[in-house]
Amino acid sequence: MKRAIVSVINDLVTDQRVHKVCMTLGGLGFEVLLVGRELPESPPMDERPYAWKRMKLLFAKGPLFYATYNIRIFIFLLLHKSDLLISNDLDTLPANFAVSRLKKIPLVYDSHEYFTEVPELQGRFARKVWLVLERFIFPKLEDVTTVSRSIADAYTQKYGVPVKVVRNLPAGGRVERKPIRKKEIHVPEDRKVIVLQGSGINRDRGGEEAVLAMKHVDHAVLLIVGGGGALPAIRKLVEQEGLQEKVRFIPRQSPEKLYAYTAAAEVGLSLDKDICLNYRYSLPNKLFDYIRSGTPVLASNLPEVAGVIRKYGVGLVLEEYSVTAIAEGIRKMLEEDYKRRKVKNLQKAADELVWEKEAETLKIIYRKYL
Repeated sequence: MKRAIVSVINDLVTDQRVHKVCMTLGGLGFEVLLVGRELPESPPMDERPYAWKRMKLLFAKGPLFYATYNIRIFIFLLLHKSDLLISNDLDTLPANFAVSRLKKIPLVYDSHEYFTEVPELQGRFARKVWLVLERFIFPKLEDVTTVSRSIADAYTQKYGVPVKVVRNLPAGGRVERKPIRKKEIHVPEDRKVIVLQGSGINRDRGGEEAVLAMKHVDHAVLLIVGGGGALPAIRKLVEQEGLQEKVRFIPRQSPEKLYAYTAAAEVGLSLDKDICLNYRYSLPNKLFDYIRSGTPVLASNLPEVAGVIRKYGVGLVLEEYSVTAIAEGIRKMLEEDYKRRKVKNLQKAADELVWEKEAETLKIIYRKYL
């Protein structure tokens, strides 16, 4: 069997896209090895039908972390047999590109976001470093994929390289999972549930605004499910505003367990701000998770997200971004029983927006290397 080594910089547990890529490779007949990292707080890995390895590093963030990771993954790839390398995001690309050239192994690059345009890099010297690396490597790549048409067009315009779109759609269409019972999460039976989920609940992704909007929404509870850098500040805001009865925090869940929380909600929130090109062009996983769970979406007016919502009629797009507008949108969707009214639209969208269809683009690329 041909062997594909897939590199990613996270701890693998909740990265649905990388898991689906590995499953697609395995289905084509590749032997798959997924490589990531392990942090002290990383949950244990679940059973996977492919091999995986998590590396422990001395540093958890900052320049030394990225340098150490690329050195470690470079040595690992150099010493392990592979017939195809798959690099996920720019922070794994330098080592993969170097080994690809040294060992003359084909490389596929999958960009999960518009990396150099993320808000964490704006105005920092680190962005200049990543741009130098990207400008050097990107024009030399043959097979590149990304998560939205807007990001693909931006990369193609910038580097003259054709970029294929593979949206991060859920596998298998709609789910018929039982919603989590309200008493399990200490929510009164007469309260409706709103959910904001994600593994990257960071600044400017709507967490603070969602919490403040709950001051103006009655008989409902907001579940914030996942992890991210903004959570400490959001927790503090909940305490400051006395909203402990209206907001619940749920830690990161496996993809299977996450759907139980999402399916219990009347409204799913996708509230990224239009502060950078990465957010503007993004198609966040939670959008498709909400749809798959049969939960209508209230979203900020970003082109990719708004396009999906309007095409399938699965929610509301905010015309303005403010706490007041978010609260009004939530109240409208609760009062008009959006979940019941939009069930057919949500089912149709869930049936169409599936990984099995989207992955055909990847299969065309991968088959070249079988």
